[in-house]
Amino acid sequence: MGLFSEFTSRNFSLYAQWLGIISICLLIALGIVGFLSHVAFSIVGWVIALILIFIEIPLCIRWCPTSPKFDSFITYFENCYFRAILYLCFAIVMFLSNILNTGPLIAAAVTLLFAAICYGIAALKGQSFASSRLLGGTGVDNVV
Repeated sequence: MGLFSEFTSRNFSLYAQWLGIISICLLIALGIVGFLSHVAFSIVGWVIALILIFIEIPLCIRWCPTSPKFDSFITYFENCYFRAILYLCFAIVMFLSNILNTGPLIAAAVTLLFAAICYGIAALKGQSFASSRLLGGTGVDNVV
């Protein structure tokens, strides 16, 4: 199953995963852009991006040597409800950066919020968690 069929599957956890990937890119790039004006929130954004890399890209868990404690922390978020809460918390933190000082991190906050909404919709619809095959996941073939 290809990338196009994943987007047409109407599985909101896949949509949220791709919004999470976009959020990771924005957190890293906009953290660099706004580093001088938002030092603390840029660093927080990079930490959030690092956590999301391990949560959203299953290949990273296989390739990078991690501790069993960290692996159990990551597997805790294989539920759409917990991912929605996590993304909502991260979005709130990034929105706080814009309350204190307007900057470019608002774009990352919006994509984090959209990802939280998509994970919430997937959880409310009872859709099983699926991750994109392109990123080393199972795709929608194994989701019943």
